[in-house]
Amino acid sequence: MLSAPAASAARQEPGWFKRYRIPLIVVLIGILAFVVWKKLSISVTFAPYEANYTSKPDFAQIEHEYPLNAKQLMSVTPENIRTLDQEKVDQIYARLTAGPIPDGSYDGDLFFPNGMSGQKRLGEIVGGLKGVAADIEVQKLTLLGKALWKGKVFYRNERVLRNRINDLNAFKEFFPAPEQQQKLDEEQKTLTEHPTSENQYFPAKLYCGQSLLDSRRESIIIDYAFTDDLKNYRPIPDALAGREGLLVRDEIRMVRPGFYLGRAYMAGTFILNFTLYNKEVAEKGSESFLNNQQSAEDCWIGYQRMAANAPQ
Repeated sequence: MLSAPAASAARQEPGWFKRYRIPLIVVLIGILAFVVWKKLSISVTFAPYEANYTSKPDFAQIEHEYPLNAKQLMSVTPENIRTLDQEKVDQIYARLTAGPIPDGSYDGDLFFPNGMSGQKRLGEIVGGLKGVAADIEVQKLTLLGKALWKGKVFYRNERVLRNRINDLNAFKEFFPAPEQQQKLDEEQKTLTEHPTSENQYFPAKLYCGQSLLDSRRESIIIDYAFTDDLKNYRPIPDALAGREGLLVRDEIRMVRPGFYLGRAYMAGTFILNFTLYNKEVAEKGSESFLNNQQSAEDCWIGYQRMAANAPQ
């Protein structure tokens, strides 16, 4: 057995470690910071702008002077785009085309304009709504978006979309009576084309239409206003997103295969950004996208993009 002095000496740090401990820690922090920076960095050039609205550049001018190529778009991810301020998000969105209308399940995430709390933004919107929407607490809307909404399921052939919702107990006052819930649960089982682990609520119609941000070309529109004629529509809770509720209208454009950037509106007012991502589609389409093979376009790409794509 070691004596007390010997045991104490054995527990002492090696001399080299004691000497270089602080530099090692600094190096490790630097490596970690570089990894995080690399993960969040975006290789996209933006037009200069200032805080006041009048300084914001024209979208057509931005696209002409700073066109996006496939390599730049591959650097954009659902994680790093949320770190940008709203003007930069808008500049990216305006330089995108709609791409093909998706099919299948996409993972979703939402983010509010940088520098503005979601609760404040939702409060402004809900404050201007009437009827059932005005009775919903802002905290519940935030909860629905951040914790319960898991993404969207596209039924391309039907031109219909449904939202993946993990749990709607926070909205139980909008639920049907218990005796009706069993019928709704049975209806969920009929959605066999694109099954998900979450329930699929809030159906919407899919079509190409004018963007509310950039009218130079079309976006894929996700319209909740007149969905009561869709199969498996349930007035409760589906009407919450429609014309008698929050008056929700989304629009999306493709960043690259499997990845879409979206904008959500309530009562015609922009409220938040969201991303949709399908890993399988992204991995399958990345190589051809990088090789400048153009993706299919279901919507009108606009005269400026048509001129840019024309043979020289």
